[in-house]
Amino acid sequence: MSGRARLALCAAAATLMAACALLPLVDPATWIFQAAFLLAMQTAVGALTRRVPLARPLTVAVQALVTLMLLTLSFARQQAVVGIVPGPEAFHRFGVLLQAGTDDVGRYSIPAPLSDGIRLMLVGGVLVIGLAVDALAVTYRSAAPAGLPLLALYSVAAGLSGGGAAWLWFLLAAAGYLMLLLAEGRDRLSQWGRVFGGAPRTPGPDSATGAVAPVRTGRRIGAVALGIALVVPLGLPALDGGLLGRTGTGVGTGSGGGGTISAVNPLVSLRDSLNVDEDRQVMSYRTNTDDTQDLYLRIVSLDDFDGTAWKPAQRHIQDVPDTLPTPIGLGSDVQRASILTRISAADWYAQDWLPMPYPASQVKIKGSWRYEPVGRTLVGDRGQNTRGAQYEVTSLIVQPTAAQLASAPEPSAALKSEFTKVPGSLPPVVAATARKVTEGSTNHYEQAVKLQDYFAVSGNFRYDTQVQVGSGSAAIARFLKEKEGFCVHFSFAMAAMARTLGIPARVAVGFTPGTPQADGSMSVGLRDAHAWPELYFEGVGWTRFEPTPNRGTVPQYTQTDTPGTDVPNVPKPTLSSSTAPSAAPSTSESCTAQQRKLEACPSESSLAAVGSHDDSWPWFKILGIALAGLLILGVPLLPMLWRIRMRSVRLGGHGRTDADAAAYTLGAWQEVTDTAWDYGIAPDESQTPRKAAARIVRLGGLDPTASDAVHRLAAAVEQVLYAPHPRPVAGLADDARRIADALRTSASRAGRLRALLAPRSAIRVVWAASARWTTLRARLAARRETLLRRPSGQNG
Repeated sequence: MSGRARLALCAAAATLMAACALLPLVDPATWIFQAAFLLAMQTAVGALTRRVPLARPLTVAVQALVTLMLLTLSFARQQAVVGIVPGPEAFHRFGVLLQAGTDDVGRYSIPAPLSDGIRLMLVGGVLVIGLAVDALAVTYRSAAPAGLPLLALYSVAAGLSGGGAAWLWFLLAAAGYLMLLLAEGRDRLSQWGRVFGGAPRTPGPDSATGAVAPVRTGRRIGAVALGIALVVPLGLPALDGGLLGRTGTGVGTGSGGGGTISAVNPLVSLRDSLNVDEDRQVMSYRTNTDDTQDLYLRIVSLDDFDGTAWKPAQRHIQDVPDTLPTPIGLGSDVQRASILTRISAADWYAQDWLPMPYPASQVKIKGSWRYEPVGRTLVGDRGQNTRGAQYEVTSLIVQPTAAQLASAPEPSAALKSEFTKVPGSLPPVVAATARKVTEGSTNHYEQAVKLQDYFAVSGNFRYDTQVQVGSGSAAIARFLKEKEGFCVHFSFAMAAMARTLGIPARVAVGFTPGTPQADGSMSVGLRDAHAWPELYFEGVGWTRFEPTPNRGTVPQYTQTDTPGTDVPNVPKPTLSSSTAPSAAPSTSESCTAQQRKLEACPSESSLAAVGSHDDSWPWFKILGIALAGLLILGVPLLPMLWRIRMRSVRLGGHGRTDADAAAYTLGAWQEVTDTAWDYGIAPDESQTPRKAAARIVRLGGLDPTASDAVHRLAAAVEQVLYAPHPRPVAGLADDARRIADALRTSASRAGRLRALLAPRSAIRVVWAASARWTTLRARLAARRETLLRRPSGQNG
């Protein structure tokens, strides 16, 4: 193996070793095999282009083009031309996947699920870094700067992952870089021949190695530097926190040992979930009640409102009790029913909080979970999440009447103080609008229903998931003015307005009930993600309201006329799992009552899940298609590549001995005759060099300058063939190139194209292969005859 080929392998290996730092970020880590395979193909293409050889920028360009084609084959083959050539649709597909990957990175905790977008980001990033390392270290022969892209790759991975195994990934990345430096040093030393390193102390194997002393010294320096890099940080003061630092103690992804829930905002990805192109199933469940329209799967409650955002307050947690206590504020005279729900979360869905119906009275689940009693939520401890979880929840369906809500007494002072707190930064228009909308109400229940009606029906609000969530104290005021948004805006605004009226309020985050399936189960997809306000009424407890138009279901207790009130009947929005704008009728609208009864309505979530397909093929298919693509594109170009390679060898550098000069002269003459052959002047081996030169000048119509060059080259060939002491002649390569330019100028456009893409002289490859095959057959026949004639060595 040549020194440059060895250096290319080291560059690829160094990139892959640095990429191992990304392994803790995603589960499963099978993407590394795809990245390694594509990186090997990228390295092979670079080795082939350098062997031709091509100009350095052209070599990098060819590698980049092949890398793009490989990524197209892997991630956008359906949008590409013949599955491998990228076009506008393929680039659009890349954009969609990268956007989805970016959203997934912000949505999931580590380790994130291996979605198509994240896979493209990982594999594509490794290939880009690999291309940069290969170009710097191998093509441009400068391995030291190649450490910068390797450092960037490791730094991003280490900054995101953290953890106790960070030293292992650093060790791998550093070892790969040192290996690359040593390989480049050995390659450079080998070009100078044997390096004098002083007389060996004792004769031995090392004394015969030219570059042993420098290589041994480099290894020692590298080992010492690596040791210092690993040991010194242990003595430095630790720095906690930061942009990429982890927070929380004992819960979620924290380090454990604590007893509080950190204030983490779970709304960061709700809008992205509603806007996904493909509604992936988050979970499915079965329950023993036929009425699932109010069975919202609640994840967490947001009860801390600082005027800028709603978030869960930092609260104490405890072990999950066998039976959860009775919900706060729920009186014995309120009608209720107990139901059992069995839930199965998707393997890719990783959520720290456990989605379950509210209020739950008993939860059976395996794993490390803790209970937060105020919000009645379960939160994962020490990295526990919902990925692939299967659990049972016994919960209550609370059915208060409008009269019970209307006659609810004032809550306790402590509860009212905590859950009616409004920051001073809240714009006055929020409270003013609340008072205007609820004017004439005689109790908090009437105020709550009027607020719900204002947002869902009479206020002319428009549901739009493309609206930004917004931040700052003016976000709610801007929403009230522009009157467009999605569930976050509606729930935030109603909860804030309720607090200004003295009604305890908070925001819940979770999922709407989902869509019934033909097998009796319910399917919950990404587009079922939702946020809604919960208002507190003494004697009933925390009660759900639905201000978001065309989402979920309006609770029954807000649709009944109460004696002595003027609360209108609120139209009931249809149940639909799809929230994306569509001209087609929704699933619920096109589903008849009989179909609902039989639970045979089609589900957008289920259809998307069943109809979707994974963009990853088995490796043997990708390998086969990649090889087929390379053959389709490469085979027609093989004659051209062979001629470029032979021209470079014949006219390249050579030694300074007489034998080298003779070989160089004959090679230059061979190049001229082959070039003439490519342009239609077939060689005549029976002619002398002088006559052959005159024939090329005559048939090629060469100008005087090119004619003189041909004759000079022919004279040099005759001197090599016939002179007793041939002398080297300078400028033969320039003469050969001058002749080639003259032949190209005098040829027609078709002739030039034929000479470039299908050179006639490429037939020499077939002749050489035939000669080698004949020689091999002769050697095998001689070997077989020798074996047959050898005496057996046995005596009769």
